[in-house]
Amino acid sequence: MKTNPAECPTWDEFLRPLLELSDQGPIMRKTAARQISDAYQFSDEIINSRVKSGETHIQNRAGWAMSSLVKAQFIEKHPTEKYTYTITDSGRSYLAQHSGPITAQDLKNIDGYEEAWAEASRKKQDAKTGEDQTPYSLSNSTPTDLIENAIVEVNNKLRNELLSILHDSNPYHFEQIVLDVLVAMGYGGSRDEAAKVTKKSNDGGIDGIINEDRLGLDVIYIQAKRYKSNVGRVDVQKFVGALSGNQAHKGIFITTSCYNQNAIDYAQNIPQKIILIDGTRLADLMIEHNVGVSIEETIFIKRLDTDYFEN
Repeated sequence: MKTNPAECPTWDEFLRPLLELSDQGPIMRKTAARQISDAYQFSDEIINSRVKSGETHIQNRAGWAMSSLVKAQFIEKHPTEKYTYTITDSGRSYLAQHSGPITAQDLKNIDGYEEAWAEASRKKQDAKTGEDQTPYSLSNSTPTDLIENAIVEVNNKLRNELLSILHDSNPYHFEQIVLDVLVAMGYGGSRDEAAKVTKKSNDGGIDGIINEDRLGLDVIYIQAKRYKSNVGRVDVQKFVGALSGNQAHKGIFITTSCYNQNAIDYAQNIPQKIILIDGTRLADLMIEHNVGVSIEETIFIKRLDTDYFEN
């Protein structure tokens, strides 16, 4: 199995390790993924990475690989042990005759494989859709991978739309948007409380002030700029100067554009705590905290709870 240390193996990369593991003895969905993780010494980052449903990527992709091996008739359910699978004569023969990784295309060439998935699909899918949702048509992506990729694509489009609107908004409205984002993140208590504090600031390089908490034990100074060109060190330096003039030590500089490296390095090496938020990060925060966006549809993805049946 060839893996990138920072990326979980794709579902088809689990095929041969799982088949080889079953050749050593019966395997279970619940423990096989963990055994492979130990054998290949996956990094903690890979082991702990999860899909949106909460299941780990390893469990999800190993599960699809096991389902594919069943459809290829390389493994089968144990005759007496629940949730346990054993290698078949076909699976053992395939291991002996083929070396190297087992790919999705290899499985497609197995007699009865596509038919087995088609039958399973007919039982699970609405007959009206007529869509094929089987792994052999998904290259090296599982359905969960495709859903996550679709979410990323939707969010990317939404992010671009937000940035376009932010660029065209007037300065006062932009400051209000920034205020709403910070309140949604938990600063200032409520919008009214935060707005009252913000109105106290209107010059000297400061666009706003917001309480760090509802009690107002500390305040954060805000600079909010609708720039199209990158923000440089000079702009951040002026903001820091304004903080010093107000004897402040915490600030957030928010822009619709980006920061050049000089600005980033400067902010990281000064006594004051300065957080730089660029346009992409601002749009992501708006999406995360539902500011300027609304939920169009909620989809629940369910999986088999093997713990329930085992208990």
